[in-house]
Order: sequence, then C-alpha cells, then structure tokens
Amino acid sequence: MADMTSNLEGSWSKRKAEARKKALDAIREMQMKDEPVNFNSVHNRSGVSKNYLYNEPEIRKSIEECRQQEKSRLVVRKVKYDKTSQSKDVIIQAKEKRIAKLEEENRKLKHELEVLRGLLYNTK
Repeated sequence: MADMTSNLEGSWSKRKAEARKKALDAIREMQMKDEPVNFNSVHNRSGVSKNYLYNEPEIRKSIEECRQQEKSRLVVRKVKYDKTSQSKDVIIQAKEKRIAKLEEENRKLKHELEVLRGLLYNTK
C-alpha cells in the first residue's frame, strides 16, 4: 500500500512541476511579447487551472508583479498625455491671441481703406 502511495506522490509532484513550468514559461513568453499578464491570460496560454495559479505562491507573486509593472507603464503614459494636453492648451491660447491681434489689424486696415476711398471720391 505504501508503494502505491509513493507512486501517486511521485506522479503528483511530476504533474505539479510540469504545471509550474508551463505557467512560468507562459508568463515569460507573454512578457517578451509585451502582452498583458493576468491570471486569465496565463491560464489560457499555459492550460494550467486558475485555481493552481492563485494557490501557488511563487506564480501568484510573479503574475501580480507583472500586473503592477503594467499599471506603472500606464501611469507614465497618462502623465505624458497630461503634459501634451497642457502644452496643447498653451498653444491654443497663443494662437487665439494671435488671431485676435490679426483681426484687430484687419479692422484698422479696413477703416483706413474706407477713409482713403472717401478722400479719393471727394477729390474727383
């Protein structure tokens, strides 16, 4: 009886090692391809159960670290977007000032043209 148990334990440990290798390989591959790493995607890629991924501390930690790194990258992208949004507002403001200045100059030139046309008409 003890012999059967040892055979089962050997089989279990072998299956556990294979599942661990599949999961870690899937995580590495997804990182290389810059794909999002989460429990569901690792489950789909490796064929390992989600329950195993959640219950195995090393794999769970690895997945959670990858998720944190992805969140950090998103925050950096958002900061870059905010900077460009602010600079865009400054550019728009400068263009609005320039438009107002050109419109004022246009008004003055039209008025000057009317005065000159009036003088020209009076001299004829």
